[in-house]
Amino acid sequence: MKRNKILWVDDEIDLLRAHIIFLNEKGYEVDTVTNGEDAISEIRNKQYDLIFLDEMMPGLGGLETLQQLKEISPNIPVVMITKNEAESLMNDAIGSKISDYLIKPVVPSQVLMVCKKLLESRKISEGYVAKDYLNDFNEISKRLLMGPDHDDWIEIYLKLVSWDMELDIHPEINLRQTLIDQKRECNQEFSKYIEKNYISWINSVGSDETPTLTTEITEKYVLTHLSKFNGPLFYIVIDCLRLDQWLVMEKHLIDLFTIKKNYYYSILPTATPYARNALFAGLFPSEIEKYYPDLWVSATDDENSMNKYEKELLQFLLSRKKIQLKNELKYVKIIDPEVGRSFEQNVLSHRKTHFMAVVVNFLDMIAHGRSDSQILKEIAPDESAFRSLTNSWFQYSYLLNTFRAIATIPNARIVVTTDHGSIRAMRGAKVLGDREASPNLRFKFGRNLKADDKNAVFIKQPADYKLPKHGLTISYIIAKEDYYFVYPTEYHKYLSYYKDSFQHGGISMEEMILPVITMESKA
Repeated sequence: MKRNKILWVDDEIDLLRAHIIFLNEKGYEVDTVTNGEDAISEIRNKQYDLIFLDEMMPGLGGLETLQQLKEISPNIPVVMITKNEAESLMNDAIGSKISDYLIKPVVPSQVLMVCKKLLESRKISEGYVAKDYLNDFNEISKRLLMGPDHDDWIEIYLKLVSWDMELDIHPEINLRQTLIDQKRECNQEFSKYIEKNYISWINSVGSDETPTLTTEITEKYVLTHLSKFNGPLFYIVIDCLRLDQWLVMEKHLIDLFTIKKNYYYSILPTATPYARNALFAGLFPSEIEKYYPDLWVSATDDENSMNKYEKELLQFLLSRKKIQLKNELKYVKIIDPEVGRSFEQNVLSHRKTHFMAVVVNFLDMIAHGRSDSQILKEIAPDESAFRSLTNSWFQYSYLLNTFRAIATIPNARIVVTTDHGSIRAMRGAKVLGDREASPNLRFKFGRNLKADDKNAVFIKQPADYKLPKHGLTISYIIAKEDYYFVYPTEYHKYLSYYKDSFQHGGISMEEMILPVITMESKA
């Protein structure tokens, strides 16, 4: 095994021989020099993994040496060793990009600890990560055998997402395929669980045996703030937001807000026209169709037609709950970056607005656009890269700037959620149906629909699932796990075209288990 090479720079190096011998015995190769000029010469001619640098030396001092070393090899970690505990010196050193510092007199154990932290921490942590994952793998497998309830499924999904993101940090650990296989097994059992329990859930909303569903979110997590606090309330719905995507976004917000997370289950189908209308209305789709027929456009499942009345549905919910706002309900739908930048620039003008709802469509557009763009597929070939793409967008987006602006408004609160997530669709399922059947890949409604029971839930009576009828002979099918529907006509063409695309509308943990985030400014 290659030994890590260390350069120790100190004008009293002879007094440190015991430390150097100790490091050699621990497997490190240590070279020594007694001044800054020789250190710079060594760095120009040899490769080192770590530098110990004395702060007080005659001639070229430690900070001056550090500056020149960083110009030559900016990525080499440097540990400053000093007798001076002055905070200003530490700030100067840290500002010059040291990796750590030690106060003299140093002891061998301190030196060894710094070496391990800077040179071996990744290797050591990878060993612990692999061990911890295998422990969790076994725990999840046991929980599957015990028949998880809806709370258990949330915990299982949180563990899987956590490990998905942990393996992003440690790509060298050869466990990614193991995790993918376990997620697939979990989604198989989750689909069976949903198929067995969903109808009882939607007929017993609010009971202890039923998880929180889409129809409860606005009243339970949003409207409760309106009477309790004086500041503005921003209700931001990010279309097609997966939990893992939120977690990468959240990292940019933790210094701005106190953040509290809860979780809920999306209604079926997990598609925008159904789930988002239910979110704003506090009603199931069949109830919206019954009570507000003018606001439910059933001729198509296109979002542009079926989600035109979100503000009106939200206003009706406020009226049913007898909530009086101090001023007019505000509503914005951000469908392109120009609208987003305009909202960002004007958000502070809403400091006196009592309640504002905002819909952000960008992530849904990325998910759909990836199916048609080879460039996006190349940039985001899998879930890990999709998270990275989300992070890159959010880091420089109007949305993050909007959050920053809201954080400056006294007593402002934000509730962030989504209508559904998405899943990476990997397996095609053959489907038959009339020409008029809806074109969705993860759910369909129409006449004479047929699909394998292994791949789909068949809904012959839409009323059982509190879905609109669309017509007397209309039925629904909803895809399970990571399947997507493909018609027999040009089957192989479309099987290949849509494989490995991010889709929604079906039954999976990624689409159904969703975050509700409440944020209060730290300012």
